[in-house]
Amino acid sequence: QVQLAESGGGLVQAGGSLRLSCAASGSISGLSAMGWYRQAPGKQRELVAVITNGGSTNYADAVKGRFTISRDNAQNTVFLQMNSLKPEDTAVYYCNIEYFRFLGKGPSWGQGTQVLVSS
Repeated sequence: QVQLAESGGGLVQAGGSLRLSCAASGSISGLSAMGWYRQAPGKQRELVAVITNGGSTNYADAVKGRFTISRDNAQNTVFLQMNSLKPEDTAVYYCNIEYFRFLGKGPSWGQGTQVLVSS
């Protein structure tokens, strides 16, 4: 079993900041990357940002320059610092773990944390 404990969502005005955290525990052997996805009402889930074990990062174009993903490998925790938030950032944000492909394990998902940005 994998447990992903997310925190940090909430209501913020446009231009404000939030910091999301996700602590992973349990059967996470073989973890290769941690990341964040989001799903807005009526839309598909989309990648926000991902960080590999080696520290390489990838961001969605919509958040580049505003969001920063980081990771504490010792604590198996991933963070998402979100600055200059816009109403279009409103969504449920999901923590994600990917595993090395040779293990044949599907990704693990958190329960999601709501981010609401008011205009």
